[in-house]
Amino acid sequence: MRHVLTSFLALHWAIVFALLALICIDGNRGVAAALGVLGATIEGTRFIDLDNVIVVAPLAIALLVVAVLFFWAFVETLINDATSEGADSVARIAFISASGVLSLIVIGGAAQGINGLFMVVAVQLAALLASYVAMLAERRSAVAAAAPGEGEIHAVAHGMAKAAAHNSLLSLISGRTGSNPKGGR
Repeated sequence: MRHVLTSFLALHWAIVFALLALICIDGNRGVAAALGVLGATIEGTRFIDLDNVIVVAPLAIALLVVAVLFFWAFVETLINDATSEGADSVARIAFISASGVLSLIVIGGAAQGINGLFMVVAVQLAALLASYVAMLAERRSAVAAAAPGEGEIHAVAHGMAKAAAHNSLLSLISGRTGSNPKGGR
């Protein structure tokens, strides 16, 4: 069973972070435009010009790394089946990296005095968390569907144990000793 939601979400986040990196390195717009795409309005900064290469390059590289990780998770979902651990570990690393980059954006924005950035990043982090939970739920349902009969095995074992207990109780009541010929317990 292919996990459609997982592959769609991984591709979605790869595109989002790649576009943010592309907007960030664009010479005309820079970091201010990338933050504007997220929803933050930038009126003025305190210390550093947001179009400076010292700010733009690390942020663009971090966003590209996250985009590559999400694209890697997308490829893993296409290649591997739902029960493999590879796609889950890559997706986990991608989500952790995305959360880290967004947290660094909040810290840097707070240091620069950018208003409204906390709420924008909080919404993005909530969307990342919802996507991660959806991916985990889809993976767990696929793993549960791939291992059918575990509940059936448990039910058969339970029925056999009840039958053995019933037979043992009947043999004690009737006075038959069962497997112990001396009549001891």
